[in-house]
Amino acid sequence: MRVARKKTRGAVALLAASALVIAACGGDDSDSGPATTAAPQTSTTLDQQNTEIEENVDERVYGGQVIIGLEAESNGFRPWDDSCSTNCYNMSAAVFDKLLEYSASGEYVPWLATGYEPNETLDEWTVTLREGVTFHNGKAFNADIIVDMLPLQREGAGGSASITGSGLLDIEKVDEFTVKYILGRGNVSFPSFLERYGLGMVFDPEAAAADPVGFDSAPVGTGPFTLVKRDIDAETVLERNPNYWGTDSQGNQLPYLDRLVFRPIPDEGTRLDSVVSGTVDAMITLRQGTIRDARAASGIKLIEFQGNNTGGGMFNTASPPFDDVRVRRALVHANNQPAVIEALGGTGISASATQWYSPDSPWYSQKVADAWPKFDLAIATELLTEYVNDPARSDGLAVGSPIETTLSCPPDPTLIAAMQVVQQTWEATGLVKTELTSFDQATHINMALGDQHHAHCWRWADEGDNQSGLATFLAPPELSVLNFPNWSSELASASFALVQQAGSVLDFDTRYAAYEQIMLNIATEVPIWYSGHTAIAVAVVEELDGLVNWTTPDSSLGSGIRGGEVRWIGVWRTGS
Repeated sequence: MRVARKKTRGAVALLAASALVIAACGGDDSDSGPATTAAPQTSTTLDQQNTEIEENVDERVYGGQVIIGLEAESNGFRPWDDSCSTNCYNMSAAVFDKLLEYSASGEYVPWLATGYEPNETLDEWTVTLREGVTFHNGKAFNADIIVDMLPLQREGAGGSASITGSGLLDIEKVDEFTVKYILGRGNVSFPSFLERYGLGMVFDPEAAAADPVGFDSAPVGTGPFTLVKRDIDAETVLERNPNYWGTDSQGNQLPYLDRLVFRPIPDEGTRLDSVVSGTVDAMITLRQGTIRDARAASGIKLIEFQGNNTGGGMFNTASPPFDDVRVRRALVHANNQPAVIEALGGTGISASATQWYSPDSPWYSQKVADAWPKFDLAIATELLTEYVNDPARSDGLAVGSPIETTLSCPPDPTLIAAMQVVQQTWEATGLVKTELTSFDQATHINMALGDQHHAHCWRWADEGDNQSGLATFLAPPELSVLNFPNWSSELASASFALVQQAGSVLDFDTRYAAYEQIMLNIATEVPIWYSGHTAIAVAVVEELDGLVNWTTPDSSLGSGIRGGEVRWIGVWRTGS
């Protein structure tokens, strides 16, 4: 084994509880970027005593492999087309470099880019690119690559959704290592799109265009690892890229590990047991019950995070009876959040949600919390009675007959238990018949993308700039596949206009007012429903280090395990 020695010792408490910081920037020419919001971060648990993280950063060891248990298979390695969630980002961020990365302070900082600068109206963003970078196949990275990716991004589902949400019109080459993104409107959060799938992950456009389907099994990026084996639903193996351009803060070449092995292990208990037994080295969970069990386990490190990501579900508003707001509102009134959270194992771990933002977020609104429909079976029954007795009811069933619903969620035991609670309270009105269905997570997501859903459990929001997520969620269904509920109404259109308005200014108060009104509009027409804020944890064997103290090329502290996304580039195995 080789050891990379660091000149000074440091201790990390990256995920210590902290207040959020708002940087309200002016609009003068000296501004280098948009206003940013720091991510809410909770205390970090290393074991059942909740001790503070202090990693040995004197010696970072080269070599060895790490086996990672994921809750599901990745949706794919095609950044211009596939949707991407926690599992996908864990894998893909090791193969592809992003233009920007998210820091612990909540800023979008350069990664494969070296800098970015907006014009005064925020509708042009000039991005400088890193020199001396090559793809896994030896091709040089430059401005032409970014320009040539755009046609594929326009055609792909994920890319086109990001283009719509960001307002991107075109990309111009300025010089060999500079590009200009031209938008149709000012967008303060455009950098957030350069940190996600769709627009932010850099791939070889020539290889992608030559074989778009096969690219999933042979992706070509510039990242720290290359894909050597892709056995879908079984195992994906990545090996160290010996020619990777990146180094750590002391100039040691990254990554440290020789190999990453990703295995989908859908069963939560099995995944946790695999780490405890040492069968796998790390696992990621977004299930409160698993976190509860992991807290009681011994011989592992447990790192926890809870923020803006919110559990719940959605109604397909294009499908009767969910095209009627009376039905949607009734079923939200029939959602017993504390009972659902208890079924998820989240009592004492997750708080009930009323909006996309947690109470720790600067975007949280008490006005929205007060407006969210509360659990009340009497109101739910009254609204449903009005609908089922309406001769013009949209589902075409006989007047007076109960509505019929299909409620779907992936086959995790805690999710099934939670959906059974929802089913019971909906049916307690006497006016709802609910069939429960279950599909693996990839199928579940693809059903939503293809509008093959009725009522679907889902997660909302993340720790990044909420503008980008809202923009794609609120865009008209015909323009964005990420408007999963197909919410289309005057109020939905007004909400899309508000998010576009919020994206064109730097002023925090103006943006806050827009987001607050959007959340109020959601509370009025309820295309979605909530359970609790999503707790996230990464459990690892004791000899793994480097999960939370990774840094960006400009030496900014990274965002740790935000959203359950581990940056394996900075992880090492002691004693390898």
